[in-house]
Amino acid sequence: MKHRFSYLIIALVILSLIMAGCAPQATPTPAPQQPAQTEAPQPTQAPVETEAPAEEAPATEAPAAEPSGEPIKIGFFSPTTGFAAADGTSALQSAQLAVKIVNERGGVLGRPLELVYYDDSAKPDQASAIARKLIEQDKVVAAISGSYSGATRAAAPIFQEAGIPMLSAYAIHPEITKTGDMIYRIGTLATTQGRVGAELVGNVMNLKKVAILTIDNDFGISLTEGFKLHAAEIGLEIVLEEKYPLGETEFRPIIGKIKASGAEVVYATGYYNEAANLVSQARDEGLEIPIIGQEGYDSPKFIELAGEAAEGVIITTDLNRDSERPMTRLFLEQYETTYGEKADMVGASAFDAVMVLAYAINTAGSTDPQAIVKAIAELKNFEDVASGPFWYYTPEREVVRPISSQIVRDGAFHLYHEFTDEALVKP
Repeated sequence: MKHRFSYLIIALVILSLIMAGCAPQATPTPAPQQPAQTEAPQPTQAPVETEAPAEEAPATEAPAAEPSGEPIKIGFFSPTTGFAAADGTSALQSAQLAVKIVNERGGVLGRPLELVYYDDSAKPDQASAIARKLIEQDKVVAAISGSYSGATRAAAPIFQEAGIPMLSAYAIHPEITKTGDMIYRIGTLATTQGRVGAELVGNVMNLKKVAILTIDNDFGISLTEGFKLHAAEIGLEIVLEEKYPLGETEFRPIIGKIKASGAEVVYATGYYNEAANLVSQARDEGLEIPIIGQEGYDSPKFIELAGEAAEGVIITTDLNRDSERPMTRLFLEQYETTYGEKADMVGASAFDAVMVLAYAINTAGSTDPQAIVKAIAELKNFEDVASGPFWYYTPEREVVRPISSQIVRDGAFHLYHEFTDEALVKP
């Protein structure tokens, strides 16, 4: 009996050992492993594997190499007070936005870009004093004028004499870049923009009889000069020509003359205040022919002040609001998000001036003034601008690029026609 009992115990032990050894093989795919073999986990892994983060990486990978060291200073002046305050503020805010974007991308030469800025009230004497201050006290490596032609013309010779590059953001008088080899322009030369205005009237709108209304300053006179030269070339008939002073508010006497002239279209230079008064009074007086403006109208303030009278007004400008170019969309969207209002051409030009300088310094690998202007002179097909692309610069330091015309529809500027013929848009 004892032997049988011993055999029984031995048998049980052997059996338990066999079962223990086989246990793992009895459940080769236990419940915890099953999900690994199903497709269920795939959606939870998808965000890691999607392209979204990879697409965002170029825009956000630069901050991983955050700029450090001594800032690279660029000077900036614009009228943030006075009659031109809306334009000057737009220019300053846009330049600051560009600096923010540049620094988020890693800065310039690995160093932070710094904007040193002053208010010139669009006054030549103030612009001159600011130019000296930027050079002698602030030690900027380059400068940007975010001001009007009079102030920019006053500052340009000071930067030229000091050997400091200066970019004119939107001041378009021809004499600015004639100052010397350190002075470049971002906006379209006035006479070129006037030429495009005539092309718009004669060969896009197919109109012939034109009344010309000119604001009596550098800006207006230069635009009209370009318009009249091309008007003669393409056979336009100028049936009336009038001038008015900066700040004019009463246009009814001139509107009466336009109505009596038989004009089919009005080409009127001016800034947004004058333009709003002009178009409002023209509609009140029953003048229904098209009114063609230019970049001076290119401001949300024009539409705000003119209201319904702005509808149908067409302007020539460097900024195409309907463009799908990535940098144009980035500028328009970030400006509105940051400042709570629509961007304008003035702002786009100041933004682009910063982007061109950042490109030039990085390309030069140096803050040496001659190296900076050499990089700008050799720029080709530059897309990193809101009002581009910039195809190239001429030896006279004028940019060659498409020029847009925009029409006011439903309270906003929209594309009317884009001019891309190099022979037409080249200064």
